[in-house]
Amino acid sequence: MTAFVLGAGLGTRLRPLTARRPKPLVPVGGRPLITYAFDHLISLGVTRFVVNTHWCAERYLEFFPGATYRSIPITFVHESPEALETAGGIWNAQEFLKDGPFVVYNGDILCSLRLPRALEQHRKSGCEVTLLLRTVGANRNVTFDEKSGAVLDLRRILRPELEPGCSFTGIYFVEPQFIARIPPGQIISVVSIFHEMIRAGAKVGGLICDDGDWRDLGTRDEYLAANALFPADDGNVIDPTTSIAPNAILKNCVVWEKARVGAGAKLTRCVIADGATAEGEHTDKDFV
Repeated sequence: MTAFVLGAGLGTRLRPLTARRPKPLVPVGGRPLITYAFDHLISLGVTRFVVNTHWCAERYLEFFPGATYRSIPITFVHESPEALETAGGIWNAQEFLKDGPFVVYNGDILCSLRLPRALEQHRKSGCEVTLLLRTVGANRNVTFDEKSGAVLDLRRILRPELEPGCSFTGIYFVEPQFIARIPPGQIISVVSIFHEMIRAGAKVGGLICDDGDWRDLGTRDEYLAANALFPADDGNVIDPTTSIAPNAILKNCVVWEKARVGAGAKLTRCVIADGATAEGEHTDKDFV
């Protein structure tokens, strides 16, 4: 199976940490966020990754020289001059996706959902697409009929009278004929395509996946909370290539590659990006 991993976003909510790298490459627990997606997908049996790129695209090959991860090949598909959004990205990469079913996975999430069970359900359903949904957490804007297994609406566009009870995880299984529904060369979201399918009477499948953890690392607070899952002393996550003065005090900080923390620094909930220098006393400050 092939996985299409979304890597072309601008990461605007996480600025300035994404000023020099795509959000899927920010370090979490000491390694690029996207590698957690890759590991999760390898456990499903994925044998090829396709990653769309746009912002700071050249940095992907810095982190994945040879375009491989754990011996799994990665095909990078660039989007220029603009990012094509989620459906446009699939259309742009169709050469590598059209030969069979594939899974789409957001490159900026951290999760441990049971993907094999979801894939089995998708195969049994006969649906062109099956969205993995959650009934816990925030941003519940998907209306889902669990009895029929059909998504009825997303974002209260088609059935505003119905109260949505699910959130969309950004993970879904896709049959290759779905690609033909995407207008060629357009900047368009998959949500728009899902709406058109529902209007036309085609079933958009869904599956509740409340087991396991799921995190969207869109904001600074969410980024720090994710790193708190992998802390060392005083809740810090510190790259081994950093230089930290012996009398510096750090609490709940994330320190990236080749950063430097000066003598006497007192930092709390700070992020020191790659190559940056942090000095003085600060709380909730990003050094880039």
